[in-house]
Amino acid sequence: MITLWAPDGIGEVRRGDDLAEHLLAGSGADLVEGDVVCVTSKVVSKAEGRVVVIDRAEAIVQETRRLVARRGSLDIVVNRLGLTLAAAGVDASNVEAGHVLLLPEDPDRTARNLRSAIAERSSVNVAVLVTDTAGRPWREGQTDIAIGAAGLRVLDDHAGRVDPYGNVLVVTAPAVADELAGAAELAAGKLGRRPFVVVRGRADLVLPPGDEGPGAAGLLRPQEADLFGLGSREAVVAALRGSSGDRSVFGTPAEPEELAGLLTGLLTGALTGPVGAEVSVMPGAVEITTAEGRARWVVEVAAYAHGWEVATDAVSRVRLRPATP
Repeated sequence: MITLWAPDGIGEVRRGDDLAEHLLAGSGADLVEGDVVCVTSKVVSKAEGRVVVIDRAEAIVQETRRLVARRGSLDIVVNRLGLTLAAAGVDASNVEAGHVLLLPEDPDRTARNLRSAIAERSSVNVAVLVTDTAGRPWREGQTDIAIGAAGLRVLDDHAGRVDPYGNVLVVTAPAVADELAGAAELAAGKLGRRPFVVVRGRADLVLPPGDEGPGAAGLLRPQEADLFGLGSREAVVAALRGSSGDRSVFGTPAEPEELAGLLTGLLTGALTGPVGAEVSVMPGAVEITTAEGRARWVVEVAAYAHGWEVATDAVSRVRLRPATP
């Protein structure tokens, strides 16, 4: 059985406040070995002095590492922590007018420090999560996720396990840190002024003292493995631009047969009109003959978006190669 509760009476958290003291004053006697303590990024940022007087748009620019998608005034970006969030995670709610709240400098470090402080003062081994609210691709609404973690297996990898029907699991890996964060938000509520939630019943996920685990950084997908590293419009523009700086967003190079099949379809379809192009696969290369004019442009753009580039160029023949090994 899993139980959750959010201590009342925490009060306003200000710069320099001791988060462990706030927590233990509200629930210290209740903590036991194997509990998971969740704390909102908002109160962490307040305690760490991340409330700043700055124009929100300027703060978003400063916190942004890469634009993913823009629709009107909404920016979805990868921020300095590697998190893909609306407005880089910059928050203008629950702060005085003219102020904004930036995400913690290092949420994993904050989680480690809070875990250590709890252990020192209560002699109890717990895991700690720092949570924040995020939207999801394909789904309306938001849910809380873990942006910082200490002492927790953030992924419960099922690869190699066998289901009741004898099937070997291959890719199943529940993001348990995010699941716990979402459950904690249900217990705390958005407006209840309860920034801490204690989760009990998943001690199997809590690591022994001294083992901090991978942190929430372990949940970040590498850019080259992200199938949605750009919005649909932004991906088109990036492919047309063909900048070397954008190349990694499109991932690892496609297999030669995949690229050849795609180019064959493009060069014989309505996009360019039948041009009689021949596409051949050879060791480490794809060659296209009769690729001139618009057909040549189509080849270069499609190749770029699939991680390939022009290796040799003749009047009526183009040879492509993977852009990276």
